[in-house]
Amino acid sequence: MTKSWTNDGELFQLCREELFTAVVGDVMDQLGYLQQFLPPEIQPLREDMLIVGRAMTVLEADDLGGEGPGRCNETLNQPFGLMLRALDELNSGDVYICSGASPTYALWGELMSTAAMNRGAVGAIVNGYSRDTRGILQLNFPTFSMGRYAQDQRPRGKIVDLRCTLKFGDVVVKPGDLIFGDVDGVCVVPHSIEDEVIRLALEKASGERQVFNAIKGGMGAQEAWDRYGIM
Repeated sequence: MTKSWTNDGELFQLCREELFTAVVGDVMDQLGYLQQFLPPEIQPLREDMLIVGRAMTVLEADDLGGEGPGRCNETLNQPFGLMLRALDELNSGDVYICSGASPTYALWGELMSTAAMNRGAVGAIVNGYSRDTRGILQLNFPTFSMGRYAQDQRPRGKIVDLRCTLKFGDVVVKPGDLIFGDVDGVCVVPHSIEDEVIRLALEKASGERQVFNAIKGGMGAQEAWDRYGIM
């Protein structure tokens, strides 16, 4: 199968319509990329939420030192550190993906969702909690987190960098990586291999539909494996 998309919009739509995280993850396993799923605790606020977009990476750190003036690091003198800048620098198709803090406070909320939507962002994934759940659900902004918890980040943490390389669980996430999240989890497709991964995932998804129909029609599991090599 040749590449069937010419831009990010077509790629994202193809992923939404034809793929799911399991098949994308399987392909990366076959290619030797075995640590591409974010931790299983990262779940969508609602099961039908789906994210496909480019990583806009954001580094958060615990910080109990308060706000300036007087901090040695000028970033720490600002409320939330660089968070407001990070929101304003989101681009169309971006996914706000944040890691680095302890999971003891909310890293995402309704006002942040509204600001992100205004910039054309397509979702948020945080290595911690989110809050303002009813508001986010009303906005229908795809949000993945460890769960719901209202405790605020302002007196507890700050954004200290953005568009940087992140460690999120066992996954290294770089700016611009392809992010794909659904009810079964979130996988990170490195930009350098995304064309091959998506092409192979489309082929595998098509094969899985054949296997499903064969087994539904009565074919045994071993026979299906022998014939298609898919299970």
